[in-house]
Order: sequence, then structure tokens, then C-alpha cells
Amino acid sequence: MTDRRYAKTPADLPTMEETASRSGLETMQMVLDGRLPGPPIGQALNYWITEVEEGRVVFEGVPEFQFTNPMGTVHGGWYGTLLDSCMACAVMTRVPRGSVYTTLEYKVNILRPIRLGTAVRATGWCQHAGRSTGIANGEIRGVEDDKLYATGSTTCIIMKMG
Repeated sequence: MTDRRYAKTPADLPTMEETASRSGLETMQMVLDGRLPGPPIGQALNYWITEVEEGRVVFEGVPEFQFTNPMGTVHGGWYGTLLDSCMACAVMTRVPRGSVYTTLEYKVNILRPIRLGTAVRATGWCQHAGRSTGIANGEIRGVEDDKLYATGSTTCIIMKMG
């Protein structure tokens, strides 16, 4: 069960040194279990982590009115942020103790609009995690209807601390 506790101040987040003191998988499991707070972007954009395993992370979320563009449809940035989170966190699960990572680039393909209030599931799969780069793919699907709403891919840079 996800504890939807989010960081409220910078002091709530672990430092890079603290993060590097454990594997990325351990860190992600701690967020899932509520032992570490989730990132504040999740609270701001109404999504949360629901599953973690090595090479795979799942977030669920529901777009709300404040995430719409001038046409009243869900802004592409919401899709992108949700995909960036699940894909990059999938890479994180394969980052070893002593290293950290960040997104280098990502691509999003929006296939259909998500209606406001529709619960979606974003799944990221790590395809490769080496010494300096990680590659992942992801997709957003409806929780109820399993419709495919968007796909994505990312490259992350993996950096050894110290």
C-alpha cells in the first residue's frame, strides 16, 4: 500500500550522498513503503508510486483541471512528467550503491487525450543500465479500460559519487 507522503521542504528529501549510500532499488522501495517521502512533483501533479521491482516502476495518477492547456485538454507536460518519472525511476532501480542518476533526455508520443478524472497507470521498464547511461521505455494506460494513451523513451546519465 502506498503511503502518499510527499516531501514538503528541501530538508525532507535525502541528500545525494544519502541516496548514493544505498542502491537505487532500495531507495525506490523506501519511497513505496513510505519510509522516504515521495517527490513533491507527485503531489503537485496528482500522481503516486504504486509498484517497484528491479527494472520496473509503476505510478498511478489522475489529471485534474489545473493540468489543462488553453483548449481544456490535459497538457502534454503532464504526460511527459508522468512518463519521465516512471521511466527514470525504472533506471534508478538498477543504479548501484555509490551512484546517482538524472534524466538526460526523454521523448513522449501522445496517442489519445486523457479525459479529466481518468485514472491512469504509467509503467517504466529499464532496458539497459551501464556504468554511465541508462535507457528505459514507458507507457501510460487507463486503469479501468487499459487503453494506451502515450508511450515514451528516455536516456539517463549514471554518475559515480566521489
